Amino acid sequence: MKHKKSLIGSIIYYTFVTAFGFVMIYPILWMFAGSLKPAQEIFNNAASLIPGIFVWENYPIGWQGFGRTGFDIFFRNSLIITSLTVIGAILSSSIVAYGFARLNFKFKGLLFACLMATVMLPVQITLIPQYILFHNIGWVNTFYPLIVPAFLGGTPFFIFLLIQFIRGIPRELDEAAIIDGCSTFGVFWRIILPLLKPALVTVAIFAFMWSWDDFLAPLIYLNDINLQTVTLGLRNFMDNEGNTSWGPLLAMSSLSLLPQLVLFAFFQKYLVEGIATTGLK
Repeated sequence: MKHKKSLIGSIIYYTFVTAFGFVMIYPILWMFAGSLKPAQEIFNNAASLIPGIFVWENYPIGWQGFGRTGFDIFFRNSLIITSLTVIGAILSSSIVAYGFARLNFKFKGLLFACLMATVMLPVQITLIPQYILFHNIGWVNTFYPLIVPAFLGGTPFFIFLLIQFIRGIPRELDEAAIIDGCSTFGVFWRIILPLLKPALVTVAIFAFMWSWDDFLAPLIYLNDINLQTVTLGLRNFMDNEGNTSWGPLLAMSSLSLLPQLVLFAFFQKYLVEGIATTGLK
């Protein structure tokens, strides 16, 4: 009887989880299905995930882009910006986090409080001052406003995440390294950084997703269509009159989602471990 109750409970649990998972993934499945449907069928038969007629032409049409600018240009631009942003976020955030977690310096508590306060600061508040600054130094319509800030000071959320992880690493490792002749930076580079691998993968995934999906910053700073990213390229499928090429739009949206799905599939173990801020085994 006990085994029977346990079996019924497991069936109910997995049925609920499967149903909930399907509800969560349904919009993505709908997008992939819509990318293979003719324009009139996308909304006339919206609930169906099986196209009545498979229209594979949506992908080559969407990939052609606009004028002489194909979607390969948009993907290239997004890849350059996102890759450098991820590198900058990892380097700057890990260095700042190490300083707050391990070093003692004047006004440490005050500076950390200011750092955490910026987490609650809306992006719109700093948007105009940043634009004026980048305009005055001639960086508008370049990749610099989207890349350079990632190398300067780190991201508060990433810094907080890394601080919590570093605090779980025994200080005895630092002391042993110092006895062996390591400098402060040597302790960070040789001891702390290798042990930060799960947290750094988490930072990389979040930085990749936020940069790849960013629409506002490229819209503000990039005017030349040959410099625009995937998000702006998708927006170009809608004209000023509200007409939309839904088939090619959904096709390119599906392709733009693939890098994130692949990244998450390969590194989800480290993502969970990094968020849980586990220490040493």
